[in-house]
Amino acid sequence: MFGRFAPALYVLGVLVTGFGFLMLIPLAISWLTADGAQGAYDEAVLITVLSGVLLSFSIGRQQREMRVRESFLLVALIWVLLPAFGALPLYLHIDGLTWTDAYFEAVSGLTATGATALSGLDQLPLSINFWRTFMHWVGGLGVVVLAVAILPLLGFGGRGMLKAETPGPMKDSKITPRITETAKGLWVVYVILTAACAGSLYFLGMDGWDALMHAFSVMGLGGFSSKDASLGHFDSLDIELVVIFFALLAGINFSTHFLAFSQRSLRAYLADIEAHYFLGILALSILALSVYLWPEAIYADFLTTLRYVAFHSVSLATSLGFATTDYVQWPLFGQLWILFLGSFVACSGSAGGGIKMMRAVVLYKQVSRELTRAMHPRGLQTVRFGATVIPDQVLHAILGFMFIYVVSIVVMTLLMVATRLDIITAFSAVVACLNNTGPGLNLVGPASTYAVLTDLQTWVCTWEIGRGRLEIFTLLVLLTPGFWRS
Repeated sequence: MFGRFAPALYVLGVLVTGFGFLMLIPLAISWLTADGAQGAYDEAVLITVLSGVLLSFSIGRQQREMRVRESFLLVALIWVLLPAFGALPLYLHIDGLTWTDAYFEAVSGLTATGATALSGLDQLPLSINFWRTFMHWVGGLGVVVLAVAILPLLGFGGRGMLKAETPGPMKDSKITPRITETAKGLWVVYVILTAACAGSLYFLGMDGWDALMHAFSVMGLGGFSSKDASLGHFDSLDIELVVIFFALLAGINFSTHFLAFSQRSLRAYLADIEAHYFLGILALSILALSVYLWPEAIYADFLTTLRYVAFHSVSLATSLGFATTDYVQWPLFGQLWILFLGSFVACSGSAGGGIKMMRAVVLYKQVSRELTRAMHPRGLQTVRFGATVIPDQVLHAILGFMFIYVVSIVVMTLLMVATRLDIITAFSAVVACLNNTGPGLNLVGPASTYAVLTDLQTWVCTWEIGRGRLEIFTLLVLLTPGFWRS
């Protein structure tokens, strides 16, 4: 059976080897700063590189193009196995950290979720915090997209992989004629924006390492910080405004950024209908929530209320997950609203999580079409996104996705409640993990960590994080009997 998947397993071995070499970066930082974590990286690099090399050599070089099933398997294995290796430095260095929490931390890092099981971040070695946020950056745009850029060097095409990984319903669109050039172009934009974010944070007073690590988190829309108080540690309105700006950029389709960079024009943003909905809904939510919270006198005045509402609305809506205050102190409606924003606001093709804005708009228009049909059953109605007519097969796929999405939240929330977890914590943990948002409410709010959960509850959250990053279907496909039949 494994021979059928030989090309996928060979590429997996190469990627694991490359991932091991990435650990040389925090190893070098540990060595230069003498932070005490060097031994953990020595072992982690050795285990990871040897595992990748042995897997590749045991399979042997393959020249056959990967089929669709092999692409799905490779994507799933990447997101399941790479965190196991990414967890090694954390597990080997941090005393008392269980493998469950270490793996959860690495999954949360590579999927750019930002739900953490660690505390005492201010006292962690620099290289450990660097590795956590660096996993955000690598995983933010997608380990798979990076892999697509190098697949031709291995003798494989990558279209099937990109289709399995790419967020959003319109998976067949491409911005350059060759998929390799597409992947490379996206990464160039990603690096430029990350450098601009890090430079801005450094200019506003962060030290160089903090600026770089927080830029990794912002552009990956992850949410890991080097501080227990997250971004609230810096208590700077200017820093918050910079983070909001770059989080909004990271929440927009990176294809739009690529077109704007390549054409040296802002017209790409004006033509991106999804970005208009994204910014419009966020603006309305910020204004409405600020007006709602102002009479509660949680903050001194309206401008202070607007400051905190704007930051946390953008942070959770884009699935960034940074915090500057404990929003669990807000009325429950405000907490649930910003958590709800993370379910749909981020654009397809961005580093954000959730169902994506495009799906939400198309679903709204489909409901509108059904209402029109009820009054005019013989009328010919179409669903459009901008000037594009959405085919029925795409509508059916979106409806199927939404059904699984809602059922997943209900079933997993019930499972968490069955383990004696309160309903608010259970529901918010499932939603935050499935949407790759990070912090939830109550026991898993921004002032706490996921370390309060039992091992079973943590594994449920880990499963939801993985499914959310792969938009549910990629992992579920592997569980169908038909996938494994010849």
